[in-house]
Amino acid sequence: MHKTILALALSTALTGIAIAQTAGPKFITPQSNDFVSSRVVGLDIYDNSNHNIGKIQDIVFDNSKTIKGYILSVGGFLGMGERYVAVDPSSVAVKYDDNDKKWHANMNATSDELKAAPEFKYTGRWSSSKS
Repeated sequence: MHKTILALALSTALTGIAIAQTAGPKFITPQSNDFVSSRVVGLDIYDNSNHNIGKIQDIVFDNSKTIKGYILSVGGFLGMGERYVAVDPSSVAVKYDDNDKKWHANMNATSDELKAAPEFKYTGRWSSSKS
């Protein structure tokens, strides 16, 4: 009886391993209107008057891998006085311009509004190493 239970448990475990090993990665085909983070992170953001008001420094994802927001650097000059703010992704229009073959980011905000926004700090889990 003991051997039968052990054999059944071992068989079930091996079947689970076989299923896990045969279920390979899922691949996607990015669509032409999708974007990749490497083209968005680092983009300068311009206001409605075409003034540079900040830069996209990072992208925030929630547990379901949905974009939750952008971390912007604002208010700095040559790396001095710079601070970070987190904004909803709907606040920033990111698009690719086929005419000039460049990515652009625009926002309906002023530099002063961004400077007055709540500060985001890279602390806790956001300051830990990547591996």
